[in-house]
Formats: sequence, structure tokens, C-alpha cells
Amino acid sequence: MQTTKPANIVPEQTPAWGREVRATFKLAWPLALANLLQMLTYAIDVIFIARLGDTELAASSLAVSFFGLIVWALSALTGAVAPVIAAELGANPRTVRPVRRATRMALWLALMVGCAGAAASALLLGPLMRITGQQADIMMLATGYMAVLAFSAVPMIVSNVLRNYVSTLGRPYVATAITGAGIFVNAAANYALIFGNWGFPRLELTGAAIATIITTLSVLLAYVAVIRWDKLLHRYRIFANWWRADWPVFMAILRIGTPISLTVVAEASIFGAAAFMMGRFGAAELAGHTVALQLAALAFQVPFGVGQAATIRVGYFYGARDRQGIKQAGWVALAMGTGFMALTAMAMLLVPRSLLSIYVDVDATRNAALVAFALQYLTWAAIFQLADGVQAVAAGALRGLQDTRVPMWIAIFSYWAPGMSIAIVFGFFTPLAGVGVWIGLATGLFCAAALLTWRWMLREKLELTQRPARR
Repeated sequence: MQTTKPANIVPEQTPAWGREVRATFKLAWPLALANLLQMLTYAIDVIFIARLGDTELAASSLAVSFFGLIVWALSALTGAVAPVIAAELGANPRTVRPVRRATRMALWLALMVGCAGAAASALLLGPLMRITGQQADIMMLATGYMAVLAFSAVPMIVSNVLRNYVSTLGRPYVATAITGAGIFVNAAANYALIFGNWGFPRLELTGAAIATIITTLSVLLAYVAVIRWDKLLHRYRIFANWWRADWPVFMAILRIGTPISLTVVAEASIFGAAAFMMGRFGAAELAGHTVALQLAALAFQVPFGVGQAATIRVGYFYGARDRQGIKQAGWVALAMGTGFMALTAMAMLLVPRSLLSIYVDVDATRNAALVAFALQYLTWAAIFQLADGVQAVAAGALRGLQDTRVPMWIAIFSYWAPGMSIAIVFGFFTPLAGVGVWIGLATGLFCAAALLTWRWMLREKLELTQRPARR
């Protein structure tokens, strides 16, 4: 077996600040682009399903929002394999067995939680829709759609493990290329199966769900093929002896990943709650909120990718017990993520109508109320852009230190104590209404950013940089 180290992904010594900037950028931009392409994949679904009618679009939107939360949370859980692999490579760049075992156990976990997530999605959507008082025709379509869509959970979550594997081993562009190719597969499958083109039966919403399954399986097979044929990725033989358990490693991934998963749920749920709150103010307010939040979410994919890169870079140095390297990797990522979000914040303040025109016709009379509200909300979106970028990257850097439990409590406290409290008070007990809800969201993000950055700054005093000796 080869004993050479992976191609320059693990520094042999602490790099200069300039080299760290280049290394982080090289890792971050493909991850950020892959995140943006994933959003485009979801947008393709909306474009095709919208042609079926408002009822079908509403049904699919409700199903996807619930399914997406489950898959996102479980992907965050299994994504804990990245800091584990990075630390092993940092400790010994030529190591093979620990990387293989960690990836294998993450794949085991992905299969287990993927099956559980699929079952939960199919079984719980109906009761949830009844509790929230959804229309009967929408409920029928949504539950039928989910019954098929749920089968895509396992390949989605397994693919996420492989995405983390290839990225940590210095091949992040593989994830970008595969995600980009998946867009074309998804579009072709939707075109064929929703409307019955190319000789296929017209399956409408069921066809859209089958198209998602085809796409996720194609993505999974693409990862397997690349890992098989790339010499570096194949070197670790992650699919060999797949039946062998390593329970200490399994539990380590579970221990690191569970708080990350709960953090995702805490953040996603507050934004979901904000949408329900906005709906009480009126349809135009909710529509304006949705468009403004879509722009904020689009911008967020870049610091989210930088945060993923920070997890890997910090993880390398954490494994190597290189405190200076940890410091540089974390601060470089924070500067990079914050700098980008400063640019998007300026764009939201200076050219908000141009940005809104991506989603709606800003000059159409029928959209006047929507655009007016969206312009108000974009001002607050610009304000919380910096905080959103900082908290995403700071959390990523702390994950590189395998520090996830306290950051989870910071996120839950920030979003649901000052954040939701202010949103409720300012939204329903002052004339601010929707703007008050956005002030609450911004407050929660600023609180999380401040506390996570403070914890990062205290990493030495808290002994977060001291990796425990192997048992």
C-alpha cells in the first residue's frame, strides 16, 4: 500500500499567513459553490412543480420544508466525520486506517439515521399538517408526495458523508462538479416524469419525487465512482471490510455530531417560526419576507462554505497539536467570511431593487406591496449579514476543535431567548410588525456571533486546543 502523504493537504509546518489565506480560499470556494448549486437544484424543482398549479406547489413546499429540515439536521450529524478525519490526518498525514474507520462508521450512521429520517418524514407529515390546519386537498397531495420523496433520504445523507470525505482529503471540487452535474439530471428527470415527456408516463407530483430519488442515487453513484478511480481517494479503501464495527469511533462521531444537528434544528426552527409570525400580518408581508430571506440565504451559502473549510483547516492543526496553525486557520476564515458578507450587506443597502428583481418584477403594479415590504426587510437583512457570516464561520472553527456541545447551547439561547423574545415583543406589541420580527432575528444572530467569537478567542484558556491522547 502507498505510504505517501495526501497531496499537500496537510501542512508539515505552520504556514505563513499568506499561505493560509490561499489554502483556505482553495478549499472554501468549491464548497461554497457546491452549496449554491444545491440551492439551484431545489429551485429547479420549484420551477417544474409550479407549472402544475398553486395547490401542487403549496403541497410540495410544505413537504419539502419538513423533509429538508430532517435531512439537513441528519446531514449535520453525520458531517461530524470531517473534523474527525481532519484531526487524524493532522496527527499523522500518512495515516490510513483511522481515516477509513471514521468514514466507515459515518456511513453506518448515515444508513441508520437515514432510514429513521425517511420513516419519520413519511409518518409524521400527515399529523403535523392536520395539527396546523392545512387544507384537505393540500394534505392529500403532500402526503402522497412525501411517501415517495422519503426514499431519497438515505442516498442524500450517505452522499453527504462522502462529500465530507472527499473535501477533507483535498478534493472539494469533486463535490462541486457532482452537485453541478446533479442539476442536469434533476432537470431532465423532472421534465420527463412530471409532464410525461420522452415517452414516460405523466406522474405530476409523484414524478417530481421520483426525479429527486433518481438525482440523489446518481449523485451517490458519482461519488462512489470518483472515489474508486481517484488514486488518493481510493487509497483509504473506505468501502473495504464495511461490516467491521469500530464503536468508539462511531460514538465519537455521534458525540460531536449530535450538538451540530440540534444547532441546525434550533436555527432552522426560528426562521420557520418567523415565517408563521409574518403570515399573521398579511400575505404581502409574508411574500416580502420570503423574497428578502431567500436573498439572505443565497448570500449565506458563501460563509457557510468558508465555515466548512474552517472546520477542516482547524481540524488539521488540532490533530497536529499546532496552536499557531489553529489560530491562523480560524482567524483567516473569520476574516474571509466576514469580508464577503460585508460586500453582500453593501449590495443590499445600495442596490436592493436590483437584487429583488432576481425573484420578482419590481416594476409590476401587482407586486408593489410585496416589493415595499421586501425593501424594508432587506435593510435588516443587510444589518445581520455580518453577524450571520461570523457565527457560521466561528461555529465551523470550533467544530474543527471538536467543540460542539457549548456552541449548541449558545445557538439555542441566542436564537430563542433574546432573538425570539424581541421578535414577539417588537412584532406583536409595537407598530413595527414585520420589521420587529426581523429585528428579533438580527438580535439572535448578533448574540450568537458575539458569544461564539468570544469562545473562539478563549480557546486556549478553555483548553479547547488540547487534543486528548488516544486511548
